[in-house]
Amino acid sequence: MSSFPGPLDDSAVLITSLDLGERGGPRVAVKDCLDIAGHVTSCGSRALADAAPAQNHADVVQALIDAGCHIIGKANMHELAYGVTGQNEFTGTPPNPEFPDRIVGGSSSGSAAAVAAGLADFAIGTDTGGSIRMPAACCGIIGLKPTFGSVSRTGAIPASSSLDCIGPFAATMDQLIAAMEAIYPGFTLPAAPDSLRLKRVTVEADLAVTQALDAALARVDAQITQIELPHFADAHAAGMTIIAGEMAAELGHLVGSGKLGADIDARLAAAGKITAAQMEEAESIRSCFTAKVDAALADCDALVLPTLPSEPILVSEASDAAAAVKLTRLVRPFNLSGHPAITLPVMTQNRLPAGVQLVGRKGEDAALCALARELEKQISLPAAAHRPGNA
Repeated sequence: MSSFPGPLDDSAVLITSLDLGERGGPRVAVKDCLDIAGHVTSCGSRALADAAPAQNHADVVQALIDAGCHIIGKANMHELAYGVTGQNEFTGTPPNPEFPDRIVGGSSSGSAAAVAAGLADFAIGTDTGGSIRMPAACCGIIGLKPTFGSVSRTGAIPASSSLDCIGPFAATMDQLIAAMEAIYPGFTLPAAPDSLRLKRVTVEADLAVTQALDAALARVDAQITQIELPHFADAHAAGMTIIAGEMAAELGHLVGSGKLGADIDARLAAAGKITAAQMEEAESIRSCFTAKVDAALADCDALVLPTLPSEPILVSEASDAAAAVKLTRLVRPFNLSGHPAITLPVMTQNRLPAGVQLVGRKGEDAALCALARELEKQISLPAAAHRPGNA
């Protein structure tokens, strides 16, 4: 069932085994920040491990069950969804199935690993600052952050967020589309455009990643123009500010409890120092940047850029917080703006994973998926080609 090149510790991927829904349906892993009735929503944290079990399923979990899915377990995650490496001292760290010396990515680490290892047909994660797209790219699979607010967050932790989106991971676009049909009300896939119009966003990225994107786009039958997207770096910084302020407001009381990992305790403590003035400035950047993205998308089908600015860092480098956060430079801005964004896997010349990120108009998630499925046909996906379900 798994293509992982060695022993796979499933318990580090699925920290709670479940048997919910229809056994013959698609196997689905659900991130541990989403409520499943009768089970504790621990968010991969000792601080929440003794909480009362959830009384109801999160809306997205109920939607999966109603759609005939088979939920096989709660997926591991970076503690409190407040990190991007997937490292977790309390629950264990999922391996990166295809690239074991590289980080699995986070915070939806177990969701990405479950799909990459063939344990699940698709998985559900959350994306506040790249937490679906970044681990998907690290593991060589597909991940989608839907339009903000399009998938219900009722039953999710944190309960309140202006950035966080629930979305799917899959090895193929067909599986990802099946996931969206289950969780996204009214999702109907349109036909792909007869002629594709893409705008390639100029960003800073390592040569290996840029070359991988060049090679992928060279195989795409599309009109591609190069653009600058104003305030891109500012949008990343603003996203960092807003996530910090919102996390501190909801979970800051856990600082100093002795029940958090050292990295999360330090991040939450720093988050508590965000001022109202900083939040106001970040919101101003959000408004300006969102308008720029809307304008850029007005006369094209999608924006295209790398998912990661570099190849995934080594597991041995995971404690370098600055290096890890840099991996979100190209994904976090679209959490700030709220636009749907998807990553398709490609490989660098070093045989390491990279991603092609497509960004679409708000509310047009189905059109973005139709476009991504068309590009999947045109772009070779060597990182996923040998997995179950791929021809």
